Amino acid sequence: MNLQTVSIEKHFYETAKSFHGSYCPFQPFPKTSERKVYEALPTVLKEHLVQTGEAKLGYKFPVIRATDYMRFKRDGDRAAFEALYFGKRNALNDLIQAECVEHQGRFLDDIINGIYSICEESAWQLPAHNSYIRDTPQFILPDVTRPVMDLFACETGALLACAAYLLEEAFNAVSPFVLTCIEDNLKRRILLPYLTAHFWWMGHDDEPMCNWTVWCTQNVLLTTFLMPWSEEMSSKLAAPVRAFTGDAPLFLPENTSDTVVTLQAILHKAAESCDYFLKDYGNDGCCEEGAQYYRHAGLCLYGAMTVLNTVTGGHFASLFQWDKVKNIAAYILNVHVDDKYYFNFADCSPIAGRAGVREYLFGRATGQEDLCLFAAKDFQAGQGQLITDEVNGENLFYRMQTVFYYEELMHRDTSATLPHRDVYYPSVGLFLVHSATMHLAVKAGDNADSHNHNDTGSVTLYKNGHPILVDIGVETYTQKTFSPRRYEIWTMQSGYHNLPAICGTDQKDGEEYRAGNVVTELTGTEPSISMELAAAYPDAGAVVPGLTYSRKVTLKKPSNTVVLEDHTNAQDVILNFITYEKPVILSDGKLSIGESSASFEGADLLAIETLPITDARLKTAWDHDLYRIRLKMSGTDFQLTVK
Repeated sequence: MNLQTVSIEKHFYETAKSFHGSYCPFQPFPKTSERKVYEALPTVLKEHLVQTGEAKLGYKFPVIRATDYMRFKRDGDRAAFEALYFGKRNALNDLIQAECVEHQGRFLDDIINGIYSICEESAWQLPAHNSYIRDTPQFILPDVTRPVMDLFACETGALLACAAYLLEEAFNAVSPFVLTCIEDNLKRRILLPYLTAHFWWMGHDDEPMCNWTVWCTQNVLLTTFLMPWSEEMSSKLAAPVRAFTGDAPLFLPENTSDTVVTLQAILHKAAESCDYFLKDYGNDGCCEEGAQYYRHAGLCLYGAMTVLNTVTGGHFASLFQWDKVKNIAAYILNVHVDDKYYFNFADCSPIAGRAGVREYLFGRATGQEDLCLFAAKDFQAGQGQLITDEVNGENLFYRMQTVFYYEELMHRDTSATLPHRDVYYPSVGLFLVHSATMHLAVKAGDNADSHNHNDTGSVTLYKNGHPILVDIGVETYTQKTFSPRRYEIWTMQSGYHNLPAICGTDQKDGEEYRAGNVVTELTGTEPSISMELAAAYPDAGAVVPGLTYSRKVTLKKPSNTVVLEDHTNAQDVILNFITYEKPVILSDGKLSIGESSASFEGADLLAIETLPITDARLKTAWDHDLYRIRLKMSGTDFQLTVK
């Protein structure tokens, strides 16, 4: 624990250090034995949970073979292994929730099969994450003696701890060895590695963090405080903790109990990681990874804070009112466009999943009624779906949260109008403005965001909630996605964003390739952003000494019109615009793009290309092919007007 060596705000760590009270139990929802609460759940919800579980009765939990694990290293495919891995965990959760509701033992055998199947896996980390040092090549097989704590090893730990919390009595009625099996695996794969090893996501000095930090931390805390640990296990955990840390860093007297030693060590380490995560956020709270990753960044920060605060009897409560935390919470509302659509950039999809209970609770904890209203509205619009994004199906804790807040959200009055705020996030360079019909986003910043695409200066536009100019998003993750060859992938390249190609070159990736001279205006009826983009095109700068390329984008609210103006001293500029609807050339030379019409000056139309959408992940965002308009600038000035 070395927060003293780096100049960061230490709010969480100092709060943890000052806690010397008794730990409170973490009971976020009723155990299955508390029947009155389960029986009072809405009938339609109970029927749905039982029917979903019935579909998994007799489920054959697949054996994950060594060759399944090796496939990623051999051919770069992630999807085949992950289908097996996540399929098992989702099936187990379906069975557990059905048993919680019905409580007749009908699902128990399959649940125990699932638990033992997961505990028999050689490793819980994904093949794509099977390394010990950040950004180093993955090993082809796991070392079973050295567990890797990646996102989904930690998720798996939380799942099993939550299962033990919910079904402790039912498991013990079958055999005490069910809990023994879970406990032993959590000790070896989660808590001992967490307490005695360093993984990059835990944070160190000024190393950049991302969603991994709080995502893993939240799930370690859930594993710790949900699991009904035996006294014997507490002693087994405390011994290596004392050996690794000594008593002094824990600020505890020598005669402190084994249980408190372990809990205090985890509390301090988790709090420290929260500080490391927050050091990479601006005070504006912008998530540079986008709306989808907010669910695994901002909301996991909330999850970690909730556990820390609950088990210390409210000791962390004041941090929910810290402006940075409140701004992190509000981000998801600010990047929302309409219905299912969000402003997206980097690896984020425009369809980032419905908001729900977690956003609602974060809004409530930070005193933001508009966020609560948004979460309830979106939950109702999604008809109360229990799984709201692509990777929360395997998180049993999220599922159970939704079950117990389902009725509150579904019956909340959401008739109030929820206005969109115009906002500029300087930490990332994200400009978001709205008129009666238009929703405009412009990305300034640099090309070194987490999950970066080369998109500095790109624009995204919706009209009446429908996409006009779009950000494509990212294809299904493969070995190439997070490798030195990342920018060979077409969706990562600036030429497939709403950006120019200058002298036949695209933007480069890296922090130095950024927008300069950024000026924003948010007040009045014509909010605008202007910037200089030449630095993002170093290869063009080598061709044109003293290269300049300025871009200004204005939303004229009274006329619901967007005007994009570019000026350059380059002679060879091809402008690219990605559209959702197929552009139609009208008789007057204008373009019809869905509900919008577009006119341009200072360029000639070269082509309208079809961008086939064949990738499975992209198909979840786009229900048909996309299109690319290519225009060649005829002079030094260009203007695009969209109405």
